[in-house]
Amino acid sequence: MDKILSKHNKNVKEWQKLKTSKGQKKENSYIIETWHLVEEAINYNQEIELILVTEEKYNFFKEKINDFNVTIISEEVANSISSTVTNQGIFAICKISYNYFEVDTDFKGGWILLDNVQDPGNIGTIVRTADAAGLKGVVFGEGTANMYNDKVLRSMQGSQYHVKLVNSSIEKVIEEFKEHEINVYGTELNPDAYDYTQIKPTEDFALIMGNEGNGMRDNLIKSTDKNLYIPIKGSAESLNVAIAAALIMFKIKK
Repeated sequence: MDKILSKHNKNVKEWQKLKTSKGQKKENSYIIETWHLVEEAINYNQEIELILVTEEKYNFFKEKINDFNVTIISEEVANSISSTVTNQGIFAICKISYNYFEVDTDFKGGWILLDNVQDPGNIGTIVRTADAAGLKGVVFGEGTANMYNDKVLRSMQGSQYHVKLVNSSIEKVIEEFKEHEINVYGTELNPDAYDYTQIKPTEDFALIMGNEGNGMRDNLIKSTDKNLYIPIKGSAESLNVAIAAALIMFKIKK
């Protein structure tokens, strides 16, 4: 079993790069931390290349990770590769699965399409809510933050292993759903849009959530079957995109 104690070790520098899009693309890998995420990756058969665990935490985790390639690291190393204020002493390096929306994709079960959604917390909440609502998957469209961004990974809290996540052009996805005669709903901050509470619950649908500040792109607004609106009863101008997505998902998912 390898042991790396210095944060200046060349391997440590490579692990640090796995928190960036450039590093992830180069190595085709990403890094996760906390036992919850590592355990979810194990339970859902993710391809784990290496588990990193501090000397202090090794005895606690060893029975759970003894089937994997493990490297012991110092607390100094753990702090240098962690994205949290207080790390839990365990990390995993996983292979990236670059999923793209293809013709043979299973369209059943409900999908969320993210159009230029940029805040990691919003993305994580939407993915977790899609998981909780029983949806099939989430499409990361143009301008949406990288699904392997460390903040996005943490905010998804393991739901990324329970639902299907894919990268694709939203326009292409809309065409595919329409070919399969599945309704595509948009979201629009417009009282003239369709009241979301009037949508009949269904098993199969696609729901587009747009940018936090600007909403959906105009060309997408024109390409949906219906654009949905959440009536505002108080004085707030709008709802957070993740909250809006949650309301609509639980209303229309049968």
